[in-house]
Amino acid sequence: MASSVGVDDYALTRVPATARYSWWSVAVQRFGQVSALSQFLLGATLGFGMDFWDAFLALTLGAVILEIVAIFVGVIGVREGLSTSMLARWTGFGRAGSALIGLVIGISLIGWFGIQSAVSAQGLVALVGGLPEWAWALVFGLIVTAIVLRGFHSMAWTAYVTVPAFLILVGWSITSELARHDLGGLVSSAPAGPQLSLLQGTTLVAGGFIVGAVITPDMTRFNRSVGDVVKQTLVGITVGEYVIGLSGVLLAHAVRTADITTIVTSSVGWVGILVIIAGTVKINDWNLYSSGLGVVNFVGTVFGKHVHRGVATAVIGVVGSVLAAVGILDRFTDFLILLGVAFPPIAGIMVAEYFVVRRWRDALDSARAAGTVPESAPNWVPATIAIWLAAALVGRFVEWGLPSVNSLVVAFALYVVAGKLGLVRGVGTRRTSDAEPVPAGQHS
Repeated sequence: MASSVGVDDYALTRVPATARYSWWSVAVQRFGQVSALSQFLLGATLGFGMDFWDAFLALTLGAVILEIVAIFVGVIGVREGLSTSMLARWTGFGRAGSALIGLVIGISLIGWFGIQSAVSAQGLVALVGGLPEWAWALVFGLIVTAIVLRGFHSMAWTAYVTVPAFLILVGWSITSELARHDLGGLVSSAPAGPQLSLLQGTTLVAGGFIVGAVITPDMTRFNRSVGDVVKQTLVGITVGEYVIGLSGVLLAHAVRTADITTIVTSSVGWVGILVIIAGTVKINDWNLYSSGLGVVNFVGTVFGKHVHRGVATAVIGVVGSVLAAVGILDRFTDFLILLGVAFPPIAGIMVAEYFVVRRWRDALDSARAAGTVPESAPNWVPATIAIWLAAALVGRFVEWGLPSVNSLVVAFALYVVAGKLGLVRGVGTRRTSDAEPVPAGQHS
């Protein structure tokens, strides 16, 4: 029954070598995430408050931060073949901590899934009409849900279609608008809106994709080598930030607004609406995919039940689509942004445990050699929970520097110190097989 809903996609097991993909297949999806509509909006926001070269520097600094995070956690993902929330069990958090991570990922990304569905619905009303906005939100959300049900393979083919379409449409939009202006004048022109500092701009860039960087293992577990992870990250994030981000900067200088809808529809009309839709599909399928993985891990850990990923995805997709249709998610944006403070410390702790402290590294190495997951995991790691909370509070309330970087670095440093002092200890142990199968599962 469960398999008829969709593929499980190794939600709680390692992705075997036979199910891995070429670096290009994964890179297109990574690029699709970073070159989505949200990146266009980020560029427009920078261009509205910064001159061109300051925005260029902000994009550069932000991209470097994101690449470092994505590469380190991505390497863990490709080596272990496990999702982010599953990896957390043996990278410092234990079973209970990984359940919390799964819940945070699930709530955060389903929220953004609904918000993106609502954004596309607005475009569909303007482009096609016929249905009210709430109905288009349902239609769009359910279409994306159908794509994600079929797993990574289906999402790869979606990327092959939507990413080129988005780039072509954006290119048309940019060319049509910039042809009316002197490019040199736009580069040297002053921003139209209130001034943004370099620190504020870099914070926007790094914070805008930090969640995507932290959950990189959900994607890189399908890679074949560490080199593939590095290549796809450098290409995907660098090109996405510069091509789409700087395009948004220039268009904000040309149109003198940060309103993305106005920018992309000002000169090309309905093509601009297609830009919005194509640019939303590719990031929204990953919102739903990672949300499903997080919920599967949460349910398996807390309730001891193995929920098929396809079933979880279907339920979450319907719920997110309905929430988008009734407009309730608009009120949760601030909450979701606040929730985002919890993500950077996760990466700091995982990297510190896997590469430096290595408290549970031997268990992962032994299980990997056998193609399984470790037979048991600690229930709680109290030191980790304390570090996670402390680092998140630093990111939320310390105004100096970049919040996401502050919380990540603090989490990394505190965990390493705690590890050296012998404070990183698990409380209680539970066999992995008590809740889910240990061997690598069937793909469907």
